[in-house]
Amino acid sequence: MKETGRSGCPINLTLEILGDRWSLIVLRDMMFGNRRHFRELLSKSDEGIASNILADRLKRLVENGLISRRDDASHKQKGIYSLTEMGIALVPVFAAMGDWGRRFLPVTEQMSIRAELLAEGGPALWERFMEELRFLHLGAPKPAVSVLDELTEAYRCAVERKRAAEPAIA
Repeated sequence: MKETGRSGCPINLTLEILGDRWSLIVLRDMMFGNRRHFRELLSKSDEGIASNILADRLKRLVENGLISRRDDASHKQKGIYSLTEMGIALVPVFAAMGDWGRRFLPVTEQMSIRAELLAEGGPALWERFMEELRFLHLGAPKPAVSVLDELTEAYRCAVERKRAAEPAIA
């Protein structure tokens, strides 16, 4: 990890690595969307990240040790990005940010349902989720129950409820 050095303050040093919106969104999409390729991260981002910004953030996240990149055996020009232990350890931070946002900001149900479940599940659920991320990204043993599947299903159900509540367009 490269040294930054404005101060030895842990909050400052963390912000120097994570203090921009796009780095957090890339990590979020890898964590909660299991997006591992450049094209997935680019095309499936609700926020519409530009390709040059995505390339820059991926490079920075690799340089700072939050993610790793390896060549994709199925395609010579593709890479597969994985969270490292340092990136996986951000689950409680993302859970806290999501809970704060859902309590104080005008969020939608479908975009906040995972934050609600993580808040309700607390540290025990976060640890189970980190175990699953270690399986998906680091090759650790597969957990018995998939937290990611539970979070994804809750999101899908919220999207379906919204769709069902919308008036039909004639």
